[in-house]
Amino acid sequence: MDNIIEVNDLNTYFEEAHILKDININIVRNAVTSLIGPSGCGKSTFLRTLNRMNDVISTFRKQGEVLLDGEEIYDPKMDVVDLRKKVGMVFQKPNPFPKSIFENVAYGLQIHGISDKEFIQQRVEESLKEAALWDEVKEKLDKSAMGLSGGQQQRLCIARTIAVEPGVILMDEPCSALDPISTTKIEDLIHKLKSNYTIIIVTHNMQQATRVSKYTAFFLNGEIVENGLTDKVFIEPEDERTEDYITGRFG
Repeated sequence: MDNIIEVNDLNTYFEEAHILKDININIVRNAVTSLIGPSGCGKSTFLRTLNRMNDVISTFRKQGEVLLDGEEIYDPKMDVVDLRKKVGMVFQKPNPFPKSIFENVAYGLQIHGISDKEFIQQRVEESLKEAALWDEVKEKLDKSAMGLSGGQQQRLCIARTIAVEPGVILMDEPCSALDPISTTKIEDLIHKLKSNYTIIIVTHNMQQATRVSKYTAFFLNGEIVENGLTDKVFIEPEDERTEDYITGRFG
């Protein structure tokens, strides 16, 4: 099995609070992995460990290894800007910039030093097509992104993420602020994107995890209780706590 990310004995702390405890997990390339578990169990902290978003909190520290294609992402020589190009992130609430639709998608390319206008034009179009948004916005690329619906804004944020061609896309509850129709569009999009990207998605929605992911990890109190093929985790869980959670006994 081809793993793009390997996490070994990961422990994380904010000040004295021990958030993630002895996390060991491999993330398979070009597959969707869901992270499930009740609020406050460490899912989002884990997700943000994978592109060093926790670094912005001064009290954060970690022990253990996080390898991306065999390279330790916390190595002092690691360029964090370059890392976030390889590991993009889509947040819970759509967060387009108050700029035009075109400028939103072009932004990532420009901050990575790309100035070739023809190339930028081409990547913006390709990314919007990949994000299943092109047909809805191609006539209004110069209009403000703030005028799009919530679902369109979230697909725009996905287009902005994939414009720089990351290997991994992190999604932190990308549908929680969306209506059912927009959610279905995002889920359809995840199915299409997995052939080119590795996707890790935090979700509270059990049905969503079963619909979109091949692998699932169940987090509880900062630990991974169970991790494996989604069908097996949901149909034949090995740990009683997993069964209790997915059948709604707590969480």
